[in-house]
Amino acid sequence: MILSVFPRGATIRTSLVWRPYSSLVRGAVASGSLSRSVSRSKSATARAKGPHGAFAVPLSVSRIVTVPTCNRNFSTVLTAPHPLDPLSADEITHAAAAVRNHLGLSPDNTVQHLRFVSVSLNEPPKKDYIQGNKTPRKAEIVALNPVTGIASEYKVDLDAGRVVDAKDLPKGVQPLLTPEDCDLAEAIVQSSPEVAAAMRDRYNIIDMPTVTCDPWSIHLASEEDRQLTNWRDDGIPGRLVQTFLYHRQYGEGLEDNVYAHPIDIVPVVDLIARKVVTINGMERDPPIIPTASVQYHRNLVKTNSYLETEWRQDRLAPLDVLQPDGPSFTVTGNEVEWQKWKFRVGFNYREGLVLHDVSYDDRPILHRASLVEMAVPYADPHPPYQRKCAFDVGDYGLGFCANSLELGCDCLGHIHYFDAVLNDSQGNPVEKKKVICMHEEDNGVLWKHVEYRNGHNEARRGRELIISSIATVVNYEYLFYWHLRQDGCIDFKIKLSGELSTNLLSEGEKAPSHGVMVAPGVNAQIHQHMFVAKLDMAVDSHKNTVSEVNIYSEPPNEANPYGNAFRPKETIFETESDAQRICDSNTSRYWKISNAEGKVNGITGKPTAFKLQPFNFGPSQPVVFTDPSSAVSQKGAFATKHLWVTPHSDTERFPSGEYTVQGTGSNGLPDWTASNRNIKGEDVVLWHAFGVAHVPRPEDFPVMPCEITGFTLKPDGFFEGNPAIDLAPEVNDASKLAKGCCPPKA
Repeated sequence: MILSVFPRGATIRTSLVWRPYSSLVRGAVASGSLSRSVSRSKSATARAKGPHGAFAVPLSVSRIVTVPTCNRNFSTVLTAPHPLDPLSADEITHAAAAVRNHLGLSPDNTVQHLRFVSVSLNEPPKKDYIQGNKTPRKAEIVALNPVTGIASEYKVDLDAGRVVDAKDLPKGVQPLLTPEDCDLAEAIVQSSPEVAAAMRDRYNIIDMPTVTCDPWSIHLASEEDRQLTNWRDDGIPGRLVQTFLYHRQYGEGLEDNVYAHPIDIVPVVDLIARKVVTINGMERDPPIIPTASVQYHRNLVKTNSYLETEWRQDRLAPLDVLQPDGPSFTVTGNEVEWQKWKFRVGFNYREGLVLHDVSYDDRPILHRASLVEMAVPYADPHPPYQRKCAFDVGDYGLGFCANSLELGCDCLGHIHYFDAVLNDSQGNPVEKKKVICMHEEDNGVLWKHVEYRNGHNEARRGRELIISSIATVVNYEYLFYWHLRQDGCIDFKIKLSGELSTNLLSEGEKAPSHGVMVAPGVNAQIHQHMFVAKLDMAVDSHKNTVSEVNIYSEPPNEANPYGNAFRPKETIFETESDAQRICDSNTSRYWKISNAEGKVNGITGKPTAFKLQPFNFGPSQPVVFTDPSSAVSQKGAFATKHLWVTPHSDTERFPSGEYTVQGTGSNGLPDWTASNRNIKGEDVVLWHAFGVAHVPRPEDFPVMPCEITGFTLKPDGFFEGNPAIDLAPEVNDASKLAKGCCPPKA
């Protein structure tokens, strides 16, 4: 469940729940959340059909709760959950209890026999949802038996309170690493006698709590890596984590920038056996651990060995974001309306922030949009770094890694926060506060023209609605921003910050062959961040056609005697193989998603459309650099193309497969597209891969200024003209001249 935190000025009103009338009333009254009287309003009568053809019923609400936020109290209404609302705390509790009952476990013996990895909403089948058909509200659970090492999937009918589907996963299939798994890996290392002896004998480190362990999933790059997963004699598969070690040398608690003090050995732990399986790097002579203080923490900047030790003196004057009348958006449960935009906010443990049912002026554009995977391969071939490659969405979960955002720091202005409820290993609900931030920002001039003949100026400033979430995945921060603009554009931006994952030089190296020295004795390896966004398109309907547009120069001939001609050429994709494409900035390549059900632009006479414009933010980047034969390219095949298109399937969710930890990428995009299905005029899903090739700089250390990448979905014949032409002229009276500017003439 997402809990809303409402700022002053936000409009909060009764939900319109898009479900068939009879089922909605029956479910709402049974839950006790609604009064017996459910009536139609004039607005519902005026718009009898919802965005998916379901009847819209405004609900009379009998229970109102007061939510204390920001030292004020705001009232919000409780309604029956929308089919896409994340699970509530009660639903998580009941789902976990149903699984325990199914297995004959009590709360007392669950800890020995079951670890809940995830408890989340099983979204209704898309066909039923868009047709407004009532389906049982279900939870999907992934759990691990800590005795056998076998993972299982369960589906729980929340209305019936029972498991309706259960299956064990094949031996060796590993679900993602939860926050508790990461804590456990560090605890195993810090309590290991073998690691303690190595620390003492090699580096004279006696205090094991000063040894920091970054937990990374093991990427199976070689046969030796694969054999390591079967290290046990009893046949129980290993659930392995490799831990990169650092020494905490300055300050108290967790303040020190440990990435300035890397240790060369790499213990591998088994979370099932709860022991260190092997320690890589013990064969080399112990190198010297760097000792320079290279700090970013406010309490330790003063100790820096060579960077600044004091705050800069030319402090900035305050720059406040003020909205005297409050924000302009309207929030109804998880539904948001702003400047003709309407959408639903979702959140889950794996993808984190999800947008549902995105429409503009009641015209659908996107059914669902989220970031579904990323591959982060490191380029250093020296063992054990051949297996240093994270699939952060599938390995750790962006929702589990989401930050609780800070007012006035992560988000400026009048902010609406959404909280989330996830689960712990015992199936208990865990509330994460302020994981999603929503606010408005000025975006500069949106459009402008001056009639030069008389100097008349017509200009409009643009404003954006930004929905954001930030995840810390071990050392890195990923900042995700969806921007909705008044001209109908949708931007998705990712900023990358945080700490470089550092290491010492490999044995025999005097300078890094596949990295950059970023501090004395500290190497940062070259790597890539390859993201993939899943865009379930619905441009004016759920049947769309995808095409590619390239701009070509025309050769000089009789039709082009002066050689100045160039024009776009559009190619329609018929099948999945047609749509496996790579960006080409030399032809200004973009991809067009057109309505396939007769919606035509009144000016052009062509189907209404949006275009996917790649790399609108940051430089254009290549696909993954790793060799096609490598495990990275096979497991992260999505990153070998910038575009894939598939017909929608409820079961095709994650492009490297459902389970990436120790996985191979099977049952992902290459498997789905092998049959080369038709995509023309279908319910299509675009998988857009993009990213950053990161050659580290000293300036990226001790903490990295944000890199940026992203794309735009831009209307291309969706409107019959500039959709922002109806913005009224405004002059910002709060703007002032700077001191000394524009003195009056004598």
